Amino acid sequence: MTRKLQKWLLIYQVIIGGLALFSSGIAFSTFFTHVNLLSGTLGIFMNSVLGIFWIDYLVRFSFSKNKKGFLIDNSFDMLGLVPLHPIFAIFRIERVIRIIRYYHLFWRLGLDGRFTKTVHRFFYATGFVYLLYVSVVILVLSALLYSIVEKISLANALWWAITTATTVGYGDVFPHTAIGKIIASILMIGGIGFIGLLTSTITGFFTSNNANMENTDLTLLLQKIDDLSDQVSQLQKEVSKSKKKSHRKKKS
Repeated sequence: MTRKLQKWLLIYQVIIGGLALFSSGIAFSTFFTHVNLLSGTLGIFMNSVLGIFWIDYLVRFSFSKNKKGFLIDNSFDMLGLVPLHPIFAIFRIERVIRIIRYYHLFWRLGLDGRFTKTVHRFFYATGFVYLLYVSVVILVLSALLYSIVEKISLANALWWAITTATTVGYGDVFPHTAIGKIIASILMIGGIGFIGLLTSTITGFFTSNNANMENTDLTLLLQKIDDLSDQVSQLQKEVSKSKKKSHRKKKS
C-alpha cells in the first residue's frame, strides 16, 4: 500500500470513527433526554449516517477474503445497521474500538502493556467476545420486539430484557399480551443460557489466571532456590581452594 493511499485511508477511518462516536453518543443520550431521533433534523442526520455505514459495511464485506470470519468479527457493526430504531447506533462504538486496535493507538501512546495484553487475552482467547456478541443480540432484539408488542419505550424494554435474562426479575415490567409472553419465554431459554456462559467464562478466566500466577510464582521461587544453591556450591569450592592453599603454605 502506497503512502498516499495510507494517508487517504487514515483520513477515511478518522471520519468514520468520528461519525460512529458522534451518532452513538446521540443515541445514548436518548436514555436521559426526550430527544426524538425519528424525525426532524436529527432524524435526517441519523438516517444519512446509517446509509454511510451501510455502504461502508457492504464494501468491506465484498473485499473481505473470509466472509464467515467477517460476519462474526463485525457482529456489533451489523447491529449498528439495524434500521428499526436509531438507538442501534450505540453499537457503532465498536467501530471506534476496531480503529484503535488497527492503528495500535494504545501502543503508540505508550499505554500498551501487561494490562492491555490481559484484556485482549480475556476477550479473544477465551471466546468471551463472541458470547458477548450473541448475548447482546438476543437482549436487544428481544427488547425491540417486546417494546413494539407491549407498546412501551425501548429503554424500559431493555431494562425488562436485562432483568429477565439475568433471572433478577423485579416484576416492575412484565408481558400482558400472548406474543409478549412468547418473546419472554424465548428470552428466558436462550438469554439465560448465554448469560450463564458469560459468567462461567469470566470465572474460569480469573481462576486460571490465578492458577497461572501461582505456578509462575512457584517457578520463580524454585529458580531462586537453584540460583542460591549454585552460589552456595561456588562459595564452598572457593573456601575449599583457600584451605588447600593455606595448608600448602604451612607445609612450605
